[in-house]
Amino acid sequence: MAWAIWIVSGLLSLGLIVHCIKTGRNTIWVYVLVVLMSFPFVGSLVYIGAELLPEWLQSRTSQRAMRGLRSTLNPEGELRRAENAMHMSGNVASRQKYADELVRLGRAAEAVPIYQSCLTGVFAEDPKLMLGYARARFAAGDAGGARQTLDELIQKNPEFKSPDGHLLYARALEAEGDHEKALGEYATLADYYPGAEAGVRYAVLLKRLGRVELAQQTLKALLDRAKYAPAHYRKAQREWLDEAHRELAG
Repeated sequence: MAWAIWIVSGLLSLGLIVHCIKTGRNTIWVYVLVVLMSFPFVGSLVYIGAELLPEWLQSRTSQRAMRGLRSTLNPEGELRRAENAMHMSGNVASRQKYADELVRLGRAAEAVPIYQSCLTGVFAEDPKLMLGYARARFAAGDAGGARQTLDELIQKNPEFKSPDGHLLYARALEAEGDHEKALGEYATLADYYPGAEAGVRYAVLLKRLGRVELAQQTLKALLDRAKYAPAHYRKAQREWLDEAHRELAG
């Protein structure tokens, strides 16, 4: 058993020596790893802690994971930070951030007046603020108001393009009961939307309206494309791909 530990420790040290040389790090680490080979795993842990761990913690994936963990353990922590920043600066960016956090936490009705306070003066026709306002109105249960805001957004900013805004528009039309127009928007979205949500929502509405064959064709095409997509896409879209499988089987 002791020999197995020495062998594993030695192989790990050799691997880290190769890593050190290939990545152009300070060659003093080669000396450290060799000298500390007589102490199982000590040199490896020192190298990993000093050289690799900081890089892992700074990576985008790690940062997203840490944000997700903080959000799970303290769901309103980011909201309080945004609220404090808003009270300190009072500018539009800080108010928008606070409103976005309210929407994320299911308190969209509180975000609506904050967005209204932002859409004044030089920011009265800002497309990103208008989109956030529409999102807040929709989340607060005002589908008609969201659709009206999006109509005004396009009228005042004809060059502005947003797949998420387009999806929100289709969802607002569906919520208002304008199913035929919603289907047209969903059909357009399904061809270019970067995720699977638009295609799944399109198929679900088709199915609800009795157009089962077209709904199944849409879901099959979506799932077939996903098979050849990169692994990170399938992981990011897992929720909607699972929904597509359920709808196809149901």
